[in-house]
Amino acid sequence: MDTAVASPATTSAAGVHTVRGACPHDCPDTCALVTTVKDGVAIKLQGNPEHSHTAGVLCTKVSRYIERNNHEGRLVQPMRRSGPKGSGRFEAVSWDEALDDIAARLKSLAGINPESIVPYSYAGTMGLVQGESMDRRFFHKLGASLLDRTICSTAGSEAFGFTLGGKVGMRVEFFSEARLILIWGSNSIASNLHFWRHAQAAKRAGARLVCIDPRKTETADKCDEHVALLPGTDAALALALMHELIVHDWLDHDYIAQHTLGWDQLRARALQWPPSRAAQVCGVPESQIVELARAYGTTKPAAIRLNYGMQRVHGGGNAARAVACLPALTGAWRHRAGGVLLSSSGQYPIDRAALQRPDLLAGRTPRTINMVKIGEALLDEADPIKALVVYNSNPVAVAPDSGQVVQGFERVDLFTVVLEQFQTDTADYADYLLPATTQLEHWDVHFSYGHTDVMLNTPALAPRGQARSNTWVFRELARRMGFTEPCFSDDDQALVAAAFPAGSIDHEELHAKGFTTLRLPEAPFAQGNFPTPSGKCEFFSARLAAMGQDGLPDHVANHEAFGSSATYPLAMISPPARNFLNSSFVNVASLRDIEGEPLLEIHADDAASRGIENGQVVRVFNERGEHRCRAEVSRRARPGVVHGLGIWWRKLGLDGTNVNQLTSQRLTDIGRGPTFYDCLVQVEAAPPAASGR
Repeated sequence: MDTAVASPATTSAAGVHTVRGACPHDCPDTCALVTTVKDGVAIKLQGNPEHSHTAGVLCTKVSRYIERNNHEGRLVQPMRRSGPKGSGRFEAVSWDEALDDIAARLKSLAGINPESIVPYSYAGTMGLVQGESMDRRFFHKLGASLLDRTICSTAGSEAFGFTLGGKVGMRVEFFSEARLILIWGSNSIASNLHFWRHAQAAKRAGARLVCIDPRKTETADKCDEHVALLPGTDAALALALMHELIVHDWLDHDYIAQHTLGWDQLRARALQWPPSRAAQVCGVPESQIVELARAYGTTKPAAIRLNYGMQRVHGGGNAARAVACLPALTGAWRHRAGGVLLSSSGQYPIDRAALQRPDLLAGRTPRTINMVKIGEALLDEADPIKALVVYNSNPVAVAPDSGQVVQGFERVDLFTVVLEQFQTDTADYADYLLPATTQLEHWDVHFSYGHTDVMLNTPALAPRGQARSNTWVFRELARRMGFTEPCFSDDDQALVAAAFPAGSIDHEELHAKGFTTLRLPEAPFAQGNFPTPSGKCEFFSARLAAMGQDGLPDHVANHEAFGSSATYPLAMISPPARNFLNSSFVNVASLRDIEGEPLLEIHADDAASRGIENGQVVRVFNERGEHRCRAEVSRRARPGVVHGLGIWWRKLGLDGTNVNQLTSQRLTDIGRGPTFYDCLVQVEAAPPAASGR
């Protein structure tokens, strides 16, 4: 039933009905949607006013989803490459012709070495059905290489696991009751709009808001204070805050004694980090650190909204661990409006084994490819990848060191299948390009990493043209491969039901309303009971120590630390452009018109010393490559740090590149994650010949 249109949720007039859904995109808000359909055509999409977290409001991006769904560039038929790889030239073929050939090619490779086949997917949809169900079953049965899906959040996620026991924290709605909110590494107005509503409510009630971010973001503009630290120095700041909490005795000694582990060791570590030392490392005034510590230590309840930007550096895991320790020191967890939230996703009772069926591996242990290092992996001649199946991702645009990624995708001996809605940078390199459905055209069920509701997505429209869901494609491939297990016949509604075991959520409410709320305590760690091995907040992690790592959080310098290179003196971060979401929405004309073109924000002092004027085309470069874009001399940049706003499709850049031409494939200290914001560059005015499109 994966391509069938569901019965209307409500009927308001002849030929007009509404259908409830959920936003599929990689955002903490996971909004509830209502699509109005007339005679089989979507005529309106809005936030569901009955869902308290969405409250009827959508971001600028998703409010354009019908424009995206109806885009003239939608892929509507299977296609086979007819020109050189990367040329983007294809010819139409039938589904049977495409799938028969793909299955035959995969079967031939699997007969020699199934690990030469690699799936590559991430959060193009956050749905449990279209994102991680039938596809995983297919590749497990095949025995293909496993993919370490680390490209966004694993440094922070695993750090929280070692400290708090998982991706757990305070409930987002209670931020409205906090008296102090530290918004750390998050441009909430752009990337977490519905949290911002709670922060604003707190501010109206007298709370103080502090933004900690290298960039003076739109969120920083609206906060009471901005701490513009250097990229990759967050752990140093957190340790200095601990230092001040200790020396001024702004501590909850009873909470520490009852509900933490490793206090004596952490205390000794923190006392090595006076504000004067951290100020030098972070590039911020010592007085600002002292006053921030005073505010955090003396204001109750105090809450921290941490996001994933701060952990995309070498020491990102240690930084997230250090921040995660702070609420336990002050006893902030005693209050429902106190604590920290990075992600709420660890609180969902998802039955991933039922969805993904790892038992189909039948005892095999295939190699694991880290998706961050896909450029290196594709060029590894010792253990070559022979086939790549890409879905829910656009690695040619989003993976680091994209010059090397492109080299890998250009290999003539690499068989590449791409399931996509549009002809992205990655799609240009496909041997077969298969048209995928959008969120308005398929079933799915969603968790959230910003709130604690389960969301159902019901299809509102018939698939456009010959587009088919991911689950349909992998079912059809499984049939052609001769996989006979009954699980390959599960339809999408069966997969929706399997995602959460009976009794774990209110399935009846989910289907009646389109969402259901997890039953969770308001202040989950008021009495400790952390989901760690000890049941305590683990300042010292024996598990990390057993892995040969420091059991305590510490400042770990960037791979490419600010000030370490005279050749490349500027630190570059690449935060998302406000109207894009990773590389999604880049091709939506109304949103691209707002963004204009790829930009590099640069401080006036750094621009002046290089003879760069506002609006001039510049060459941004390092040892990995170069990227040309337009300079914006901006108050949002601090001296020494530039911002390459992303993630533009490479084909839309001035020279066919984007900022990931400059980022590296080095990994984080914990979690094997990417280090996108750990990148040194030089910037110079581009020669006149490069100034045209």
